[in-house]
Amino acid sequence: MRLFAISDLHLSLGVDKPMDIFGPQWVDHANRMREAWDAMVGPEDWMLVGGDTSWGLNLEQALPDLQWLGERPGEKILIKGNHCTWWQSRKKVEQVIDPSIRLLQNNAIEMPDGTVVVGSRLWDPPDVPWAQQEAAKVFPRELHRLELSIAEGKKLGGCVEGGKRTIALVHYPPRFADGRETPAVPLLRDAHVELCVYGHLHGSSHKFGFQGVADGIRYYLASVDAIDFKPIELPVAGGAG
Repeated sequence: MRLFAISDLHLSLGVDKPMDIFGPQWVDHANRMREAWDAMVGPEDWMLVGGDTSWGLNLEQALPDLQWLGERPGEKILIKGNHCTWWQSRKKVEQVIDPSIRLLQNNAIEMPDGTVVVGSRLWDPPDVPWAQQEAAKVFPRELHRLELSIAEGKKLGGCVEGGKRTIALVHYPPRFADGRETPAVPLLRDAHVELCVYGHLHGSSHKFGFQGVADGIRYYLASVDAIDFKPIELPVAGGAG
């Protein structure tokens, strides 16, 4: 198997929300993503999908986008993004998605190579200048969700020194390019996370997300407009970092 990541698909097959209003780079982006994904990813490969998959406001509106995701090759691990208002109940979403899609929410998932995936949507921490009023309430809740996921990861043999390889999939950036880190980073360090994939940032905001290695964790920004609307390949267990 190979491992890939992509985030912030912002599909709108069930609602009238074209992304090209945000710039020419978004024109026909769904078809371009489909062509790239289908050409790169095989049925035994795995894809980490970092949230903001659909613009649908409810599950009915999001269903065509979730079907699009299910039709793509490979097995997928999906988390919630800040625009995922359609994701109100993990159980209800699981009832309608393709079996190739696994939801990551308060749980952990083990891939065939033994890698354990943990994660949470996260949020902007309340102490950053751009944080909105709800950050003081939402960020601690999302941090707790990450703690719950890590606890489940430990049950699978990950998140401990010398244990199974552990990867984190989150939506908001845990670390910023200027060196600042959110309270999520110590949790990732203590869980011995090797790779962390995030999205959320678009356009001129790409530069604010940290990419590279810090304290033993390699960070990847996977927002589609930051990766030319093509999945990025990640190292598998035992591969080069």
